Amino acid sequence: MTKTIGILTGGGDVPGLNPAIKSVAMSAFDAGYKMVGIRRGWGGLLNYDLNDDAKHSLYIRNLIHDDVRTVDRSGGTFLHTSRTNPQKVKVDDIPDFLINSPLGKKIDNDGTTDFTAHILRVLEHLGIDVLVSIGGDDTLSFSVRLNKEGFPVVGIPKTMDNDVFGTDYCIGFSTAVTRSVDIITNMRTSVGSHERIGVVELFGRNSGETSLITAYLSYVDRAIISEVPFEIHKLANFLLEDKRNNPSNYSMMTISEGAIMEGGDIIERGEEDAYGHKKLGGVGEETAAMIKKLTGQNIMYQQLGYLMRSGAPDSLDRMVAMSFGNLAVQLIRRNETGKLVALHGGKYTTVPINMVLAGKKRVDVPSFYDIENYVPKVRDFMGVPMFLS
Repeated sequence: MTKTIGILTGGGDVPGLNPAIKSVAMSAFDAGYKMVGIRRGWGGLLNYDLNDDAKHSLYIRNLIHDDVRTVDRSGGTFLHTSRTNPQKVKVDDIPDFLINSPLGKKIDNDGTTDFTAHILRVLEHLGIDVLVSIGGDDTLSFSVRLNKEGFPVVGIPKTMDNDVFGTDYCIGFSTAVTRSVDIITNMRTSVGSHERIGVVELFGRNSGETSLITAYLSYVDRAIISEVPFEIHKLANFLLEDKRNNPSNYSMMTISEGAIMEGGDIIERGEEDAYGHKKLGGVGEETAAMIKKLTGQNIMYQQLGYLMRSGAPDSLDRMVAMSFGNLAVQLIRRNETGKLVALHGGKYTTVPINMVLAGKKRVDVPSFYDIENYVPKVRDFMGVPMFLS
């Protein structure tokens, strides 16, 4: 029996999404399966109106070989993405055709609605037998819901923070770190030329692994991570001493966007997204301003932000993306759904999809971080995971 596989990408884009899509599609074609690309993540299914044929192409794309043949040569996702959460759609985000629909279930007094029933109806209408979702813990949380409702799903983890619970590695992490190390290495010439203190803010909401590994590989002087609140006076004194001890008279540090000063709060801005998250960013700038005030030194502050997720993937992310994609289709061929493809101990494997909600993946602070000196510190390399996670 010919199966039809649906595929989507959700949440923030990362390098490696297109190679993963291509890998799933090519493997599916080899197995004689059909592929349906869902555009704009869960938003594509939410906005799909069964009675409006004219707009179906905005959200659904039947894929053939030529559609994916060269997509792996670029970054991002050609299917586009969104942060839509069908379980929790705010009133202002409900499509017109779904207002007062019996396929929606209001979940609170402000009109927020769960449209899981509509998503299931659309998947049935499209003839999709199995859905492959590529995303972080937010996107994958709705895959968990679909699996609970009895719909076959396979999840592929991606996130620059490398923080999906249940896997040692997520697509996009290596490229994000590579970009960050390259930028910091280049930035040294300016920071050193002007004899300043460099402060570099990196992505990392709940996990400081990006800051930690980037600092470790680029040999910056100090690294602040999300897991450990920091004392600003202590940090400023460290950086001033580091600067004095450097023959070029400069020092540098990294900081996670989710880092917190002792006695302070996480810096957020804007409205909550569909998963309850506000945008982070600004702790690096605030830290830089306070360091300048405390030390009297000029600061060079850089928030890398979207530069970390832009462009084509590096070789490692290509390899993992392609392998995850192939493994996903192998699971489908064996009718083994409700799984998340994963890496454990350097080997490809799977875990139940609901594992993504079983905990939070964070830096193993006692093993990999010196909380007194704010630096990466590996206690013993024997048997340590490749990515120090």
